[in-house]
Amino acid sequence: MPFTPGACPRLVVKIGSSLLVDREGAVRREWLAGLADDLAARHAAGQRLVIVSSGAIALGARRLALAKGGRASLEDAQAAAAVGQIALSQAWAELLGARGLTAAQMLVTLDDLEDRRRYLNASATLGRLLSLGAVPVINENDSVATAEIRFGDNDRLAARVGQAAGADGVILLSDVDGLFTANPGRDPSAKLVKRVEAVDDQIRAMAGADSGSGMGSGGMASKLQAAEIATRAGIALAITSGTRANPLAAFAADGRGTLFVASGRARARQGWLGGRLTARGRIRVDAGAVAALRVGKSLLPAGAVGVEGRFERGQVVDIVGPDGAAVARGLAEYPAAEAALIAGRRSGELADLLGHAPRSALVHRDHLVLL
Repeated sequence: MPFTPGACPRLVVKIGSSLLVDREGAVRREWLAGLADDLAARHAAGQRLVIVSSGAIALGARRLALAKGGRASLEDAQAAAAVGQIALSQAWAELLGARGLTAAQMLVTLDDLEDRRRYLNASATLGRLLSLGAVPVINENDSVATAEIRFGDNDRLAARVGQAAGADGVILLSDVDGLFTANPGRDPSAKLVKRVEAVDDQIRAMAGADSGSGMGSGGMASKLQAAEIATRAGIALAITSGTRANPLAAFAADGRGTLFVASGRARARQGWLGGRLTARGRIRVDAGAVAALRVGKSLLPAGAVGVEGRFERGQVVDIVGPDGAAVARGLAEYPAAEAALIAGRRSGELADLLGHAPRSALVHRDHLVLL
């Protein structure tokens, strides 16, 4: 597997709530100690590690005696996270510290990684921590995040953190062995998919809605989205069971899981664009424009058929084909009002329409990534 220290100098490991917290809302310390042993062994071998750890809401809900694991409302989840994050960070600091490792806490929101400047700040912090030999432990800042600015699951967060950390691989430790051809709990003929070259419609059809633990917020669908984000940025991703003792050592020994193969390493800006989960608007284009984009061309006004949303120059927009599917994402060269005015027009018409010397593209190829 490509996640060994020699083949993968930087690795992100994501731990789901159902692995870290038991049904009573307490930390599964014996299991976590085994994982800490795995992490210490990899660190000693030269691998630098980033942990994306769920569990704050589940831990806080127990201490506050909140119903439904602290997820009955956004306010309950925020309160539970505020209390649980302290317990979670203490557990990581204690267990890693006992093995000679320094834990560093980072709490992020969706906005922190969607905004380019804040993303670069987070990337710089991660880079410095790793260079100093610390182990960043990252979670979504659920105590302040609203429904509109949340990742909503730590699978996609782990993939985005992998980009920011310059990681070579991401491992999602889950309560399942990996992606199956069907739900193994219902279909005894279901087979584990060991290797995925690309996440397409056939692969997406295999994903169920929920993991079944009832404790976390991510299911297989969110793991496939994480795989798309990671592999598009040139980062390999694996899903494997964390229910075993010493799960990283077990995975290294038998390779049981699903490997999503990385494509070529994307340039930094393109990787960030491709991994974004939000866009300020959409530009609808014709089939000719789609074909041009696929061979590396910029999006010209003549290929646009409509503009949706409110955005300014430099903000992220999705480029949508005739079938309604997003084919690319990029930085708008025009604000929405001007983009709508020149959509479908030829280059020679633009100056008269806008009253100033126009830029040649609606979205330039240097600031665009195919989806």
